[in-house]
Amino acid sequence: MRPSDILNDPNKQAAVVADCLKLIDQQVNAKSGMGGMVWKTAYSAVNGVKPGYIEGAVDRLLPECLAALEPMWDEGVQAGDPVGYLNQNSSRAADALLGITDARIEKTSNGIVRGSYKQLRGSAKSEVEAAVPGIAKIIAEHTKG
Repeated sequence: MRPSDILNDPNKQAAVVADCLKLIDQQVNAKSGMGGMVWKTAYSAVNGVKPGYIEGAVDRLLPECLAALEPMWDEGVQAGDPVGYLNQNSSRAADALLGITDARIEKTSNGIVRGSYKQLRGSAKSEVEAAVPGIAKIIAEHTKG
C-alpha cells in the first residue's frame, strides 16, 4: 500500500490524523527553554482559534503531505526500507512538507495562525526534520498489509 492509499479509507485517514496530532503534541511538549516557550505559546494560540482547528488543519493538509512524501517513500520501498529511507532524507522530507505549509499559510485569513507560523518558520525546518521519524512510523503503521 502506498501512502496516498490511506486516503481511500476514512477510518484509516482519521487514525493517521489522530496519530499526527499525538506526534505534534509530543514534539511541542518536549520543548524547553525560551525557544520551547515560544513554540508552546504559539501552539496554544493556534489551538485557541477554535475547537478542533489543528485537527482540521492536519486533516486538510494530509492529502498534500502524503503526495509530497510518496516519491521518497517509493524510493525507500525500492531500497528495501521506506522508513529508514525517509529518516535518512529528513531534510528533503522537511522541505517538501514545509513547501506545502508555506503555500497554505499565504492563503489563510486568520491573523493568529499566520502570525504564529511566520514567528516560528525560521526554526521550523529543524523541528520538522526531528518529526520525520515519527511521521515515517505513522505512514508505515497505516500502510502495512
